Amino acid sequence: MDNSISLNIPSLVNILTLRYDPSQTPLLPKYSSNNFANSNEIPNLEKIEELIIENIRTKITSDVDTIAIALSGGVDSTLILSIIRKLFPDLLIHAISVKFQNSIDETVSASKIAKNFDAKHSIIDIQNYLKELPSAISIIKQPFWDTHWYYVTKKAQSLSKLLASGDGGDEVFGGYTFRYKKFLESTNTNSTVKEKIVTYLDCHQRDNVPDQNEIFHKSVNFNWNSIHKIFTPFFENNLSRIDQVLLADYNGKLLYNFSLVNSSLHNHFKIKSISPFLSSKLISYFMPIQNQYKYDNSNNVGKLFLRKLLEKYNADSFVGTQKLGFNVNTTELWDSYAKRICKNYLINGQIIQNDIINQDWIDNHIDKENLEIRYVNKFLGLLAVEIWYRLFISKEMNSNTTLD
Repeated sequence: MDNSISLNIPSLVNILTLRYDPSQTPLLPKYSSNNFANSNEIPNLEKIEELIIENIRTKITSDVDTIAIALSGGVDSTLILSIIRKLFPDLLIHAISVKFQNSIDETVSASKIAKNFDAKHSIIDIQNYLKELPSAISIIKQPFWDTHWYYVTKKAQSLSKLLASGDGGDEVFGGYTFRYKKFLESTNTNSTVKEKIVTYLDCHQRDNVPDQNEIFHKSVNFNWNSIHKIFTPFFENNLSRIDQVLLADYNGKLLYNFSLVNSSLHNHFKIKSISPFLSSKLISYFMPIQNQYKYDNSNNVGKLFLRKLLEKYNADSFVGTQKLGFNVNTTELWDSYAKRICKNYLINGQIIQNDIINQDWIDNHIDKENLEIRYVNKFLGLLAVEIWYRLFISKEMNSNTTLD
């Protein structure tokens, strides 16, 4: 196991509060209010298409006969599949979708999309989402529980050395409509910086619990001010409220969770990524564009230009206008597996014994009837930290351990 990893309490606090740690070094460029939404240019659909195609062609060279693609059935992955198929009519494409137990099943629509674009379709049926969490964390080396990409890349390695995805579509083109709508309804032009930050964090309902400060042991000295300080640059500026949210979103999970996690998994499974929405050229072109070209506030529809491209490629009929979000039903997961696993690992666990987490908080919530989803997700975050601690700090756990 990696001996370079050490215990960093502020990093753990960030991850257990935000589900990412902005003290990490990102792989993608950061953006500030100075270089965000500062262009009056009307975006050119052909230019966007050209940049997507350019990135794809640099990855799918003449010697490539097979690729894999992560297909959720949403705007982003459907668009990438449709473009690749038009560019390479003879290419063998393996579409990979994930089906989670007792969750919204997007694989039905994904199967229709795969068939329409002549792609072989593989469905990963996951009963216990947490089963291989130690293996996933041993690879990514960070305490994250939402590691569905682990299952995707693990499957992809048996199909191709190239894995395409629609990663970045939400952050670059404006896809988190449920968050935008709530933020705009809960703030106004007179809201203070702190009010906007608090509201923004509250819009992350699946991550935010009202007694967050009680989760940590008193020696940790958790302070909301240190969390709020992370977001001050995104809200203390002259941008519109929606642009402030878009700026905060881009500089959040995409930079310090998704891209880092996915890169670690790609490297481990020896897979090269095709992620056209994350190309430096496309990001630098579209990030300065005004928000009205990303989000239609009146109809609460996002990713406007990607939807226009979907129409051009005759794929718009396959996707809806609303984003479903992360589609693991964690409440069902809690009832079927997670509660038992969390009780097994967290009660008197290493993060309790070593004065990181407050045992009383766990005792107060773990046996509650109909536990709210945000508390379920918080317990999953604590479980990930406990597993990470046992893998890298106390070194008492093997990466091959399964959570049953």
